[in-house]
Amino acid sequence: MVQESLRGIRVLDFTHVVAGPLCSMMLGDMGAEVTKVEPPGGEPGRRIGPPWQHGESVIHLSVNRNKRSIAVDLKSERGRAAVRRIAGEVDVVVESFRPGVMDSLGLGAADLRGTHPDLVYCSISAFGQVGAARRRPGVDGVMQAVTGLMSSLGEPGSGPSKVPVPIADMVTGHLATIGILGALHQVRGGGGGQHLDVSLYNATVLLQQVGFASFLASGRDADKLGSGAPYAAPNEAFPTADGHVMVAAYDPGRWSALCAVLEVSQLRTDPRFATNDARVAHRAALRAELSRCFRRRPTGEWLPLLVERDILCAEVATYSDVVASPEYRASGIETEVEHPVAGRVRIPGFALGPSHPAPRPLPPPVLGQDSVEVLTGFGFTAEERAELIGAGIVRTAARQAPERFRAEAV
Repeated sequence: MVQESLRGIRVLDFTHVVAGPLCSMMLGDMGAEVTKVEPPGGEPGRRIGPPWQHGESVIHLSVNRNKRSIAVDLKSERGRAAVRRIAGEVDVVVESFRPGVMDSLGLGAADLRGTHPDLVYCSISAFGQVGAARRRPGVDGVMQAVTGLMSSLGEPGSGPSKVPVPIADMVTGHLATIGILGALHQVRGGGGGQHLDVSLYNATVLLQQVGFASFLASGRDADKLGSGAPYAAPNEAFPTADGHVMVAAYDPGRWSALCAVLEVSQLRTDPRFATNDARVAHRAALRAELSRCFRRRPTGEWLPLLVERDILCAEVATYSDVVASPEYRASGIETEVEHPVAGRVRIPGFALGPSHPAPRPLPPPVLGQDSVEVLTGFGFTAEERAELIGAGIVRTAARQAPERFRAEAV
């Protein structure tokens, strides 16, 4: 069972916002014990919104399930010493500070791996750990701009467009997870740990693998094609009488079938549209012809006709449409957790579905919720715990009322 595959692996998580938390959440989804280390005021992701759910950031809730939280003042030497002690007993450290910050705290890869050579240490940053830009900050939108992604999005002639979901963050989190799994395999084989350098910049370039391969071969910058694919036609969304339908019918058999469904057999033999190369070259003319046809009927009438001829197609759905669809219900992708402040939280769950029902995921933790448990689990005595908490170096979540929690020193 995938959700049990990392059971016994301990992860110390110093990440914030989306990319790093997504990575550590996926490790937790696969059974790892993830301890999220946060400053006393909480990591910045807790303050990003809207939307909010009972005052909790939905962005934060979406990428922090299956973790424990300990709130530690890393500006204090005693706090750093406590965390170094914990780090000596984990298998993986994930951090997403600017390069040099963890080194300045004595928690960098060289510091921790010097006494723990089997440690897998993953650094996530904007531009990587080396090079002139390594200290340059960057967020998802900046990465979409600087890697060329923003220049390729939108309709012909439009200004720059952005993928509205934080896609640079998401792909970086996934790549970091893959790297950590590979490094853990190396440790298991006796090869020791390593320091992984995962940057949003590299990840977002790799996200555009096909686009950059096309540019490097042709020397031509990407054209803005709206919903179209630069390498195939028709392979885009067309307007119908009541919406849009996405159609991919670029191979010869499906192109012929589409012409038959639309009752435009003359297009099949038109030299401008006879081959995929020709259709790509005459994309604007092809789109005009097909759009006129598709506007004659509503989407719901076109879909069964297209499906009957094995033409790849789908309604262009909104999130509301998706969540109400039979495909979404059958996928089992949605999960739900009961958060002590936000209440019932619905989010996409672990994508690699189990062969049998998975255990219910733990809700994202309240700040400092597990501070005492974490210290206990890593061998801190009752006296040591009391001293750290009493001095305000470690903070714990204290219940104010049944429906609310707050982080405070106790």
